[in-house]
Amino acid sequence: MSNQKSDLMDAITLLAREKDIDEDSLIETIEEALKAAYRKNSKTSTGSTHQNLSVYLTRKEGARVFARKTIVENAEDIEDPETQIVLAEALKIRADFHVGDIVEIDVTPSDFGRVAAQAAKQMLVQRIREAERGKIYEEYAEKENEILTAIVQRVEPRAVYVELGRTEGVLESSQFMPGEEYRANDHIKVYVLRVHRNHMEHARTPQVLVSRIHPGLVKRLFEIEVPEIAAGIVQIKSIAREAGSRTKLAVYSAEPMIDPVGACVGPRGSRVERVVNELKGEKIDIIKWSPDPAEFVANALNPAHVVSVFISEAEKICRVVVPDMQLSLAIGKEGQNARLAAKLTGWKIDIKSETQVAELMREQGITMEDIPSDYDDMMDQGMDLMPPMPDNEDWPYPLEPEA
Repeated sequence: MSNQKSDLMDAITLLAREKDIDEDSLIETIEEALKAAYRKNSKTSTGSTHQNLSVYLTRKEGARVFARKTIVENAEDIEDPETQIVLAEALKIRADFHVGDIVEIDVTPSDFGRVAAQAAKQMLVQRIREAERGKIYEEYAEKENEILTAIVQRVEPRAVYVELGRTEGVLESSQFMPGEEYRANDHIKVYVLRVHRNHMEHARTPQVLVSRIHPGLVKRLFEIEVPEIAAGIVQIKSIAREAGSRTKLAVYSAEPMIDPVGACVGPRGSRVERVVNELKGEKIDIIKWSPDPAEFVANALNPAHVVSVFISEAEKICRVVVPDMQLSLAIGKEGQNARLAAKLTGWKIDIKSETQVAELMREQGITMEDIPSDYDDMMDQGMDLMPPMPDNEDWPYPLEPEA
């Protein structure tokens, strides 16, 4: 029997060390499980289970169960014989007891070793699983906002399930890249959105929610492909993305000898080409960021050429003039170029052709020499080359650039 007791403790010690679980915490958990096992299998003389119990698990004694009873003065003071004992009986156990002390009486059944071993085994298995899930959760929680290489396991209408190594990732249909097809065993790059703890009780491992449309996917891909970004020499200032179609990326370098756009494009376009290939042909415009809003907005409307930009700081609006032949290019198909430029810069953008502006100038009797460079000054002088902008609810371009 002593060998069995020692073997159980040795197994607990070994598992605690291998699985990096606190041994004292593990023993405490097993003792609680043994207490529950005793209550389940043992009935008192009154037909109820002991409510006050202590279970101790030691290398020498193995598992022992004790009923905890409060000492009272006389028999007539006993209200519950399962939780109380008279002083005279307590003194037979130990001579220094007093009224109000707690006596622990050994009530370990003769066959409790078998029950204890079974309960301990079940609890060990449970704790090991919990520890493994906890470790996996911590590992992947640290990977939030990063990209991982995933292998497609199975494809369902509402989600694609991917292997991420030690756990499974879920690519929900809302995170599918438009037009992209997924097949079993495909290798794809995914962006880790978040890891949910509430899945852990019902799954062998925590589930990781991933995305193929998040702007962060593009950012991380460029960090991998462009050493200057990884080193901090080139910074990604903002990203605006319509996944599967087009992305605009604003980049900047404080180093005067570094061309941030050229660094991202790479020799013969090799760096940006690898990102485009990973995104299945998604077009990418790499824009030079500028602290000057007018210059930044003009750059953001690339590939269109911009003649002039009027900035209204008060309204956070840019009024942009482009050549007649460039108007459609500046706006883009279904407004995409202007929409992405607005998201990238954080400014509302209204675009007019030179002919449209010239007509407005004729109507107001304004010449080019009359127009100040600052739009707010122009408004103060009663000049307005553009009609009022629509209200926010009608404006098709989000105001905040995507990080």
